[in-house]
Amino acid sequence: GGGGSTGGAGGTAVYSPCPPLPAACKILPFGDSITDGVGASGGGYRIELFRLALLDGKKITFVGTAAPNGPTTVDGVAFPRQHEGHSGYTIDNQPAMGTITARAGISPLVPTVMNATKPDIVTLMIGTNDIQHSLVTNAPERLARLIDSIIAADAHTLIVVAQIVPTTDATVNMAIQNYNAAIPALVRARAAAGKHVVLVDMYQVIAGDPGFRITGRTVPNPAIGPMNDWLHPNAAGYKLMGAAWYGALKSALR
Repeated sequence: GGGGSTGGAGGTAVYSPCPPLPAACKILPFGDSITDGVGASGGGYRIELFRLALLDGKKITFVGTAAPNGPTTVDGVAFPRQHEGHSGYTIDNQPAMGTITARAGISPLVPTVMNATKPDIVTLMIGTNDIQHSLVTNAPERLARLIDSIIAADAHTLIVVAQIVPTTDATVNMAIQNYNAAIPALVRARAAAGKHVVLVDMYQVIAGDPGFRITGRTVPNPAIGPMNDWLHPNAAGYKLMGAAWYGALKSALR
């Protein structure tokens, strides 16, 4: 099956991993500094995702083992500040190679985090640090293995996989576009095999904003457009992202 409401990349639009009400659906925001919310005052895309769920009368909460951040309340309701965003992390642990420094990856966290948090939905966006640090080789294949490890940890979980946001550096952006181009096929293959995996295009969400500019590694005025610096969205950018995540997963909520 398909379903535009879940990103159009396959999976079953009516599938819901969420528990019966009144229990909240547990969402694990999983990724790097952009999941952590670097570039704004904390909470990142999670704020708008939570706000839209509230507005729609849907019950969600966030889970994760990283240091909590974000506002205490959103629209007068307690905001769940948990997440699994790790600044600087890549897909896998990366050893130092030549001029490339060693990097910790999120893949080794999967068994522990999935067991500790037991999410119903995972919002997965990872790869920015791989691409900007020239760890481009096999990045889509490594992402595929990461997705499979999440499925192996809990097959009931709905995984929303993002094509990653752009940077304002033209050269890095070309590599990001190549990485992103490989992601839909990975998602489609798993959806076709009956796995609960859907796609969301975060690249276009940011790049399509009228204020987005390719300006090299500086953003002359972070108050204009969706970027705080060359890598991280600002509050306006995170708001756009939150709406896109919500659009991709709302059909699964109760």
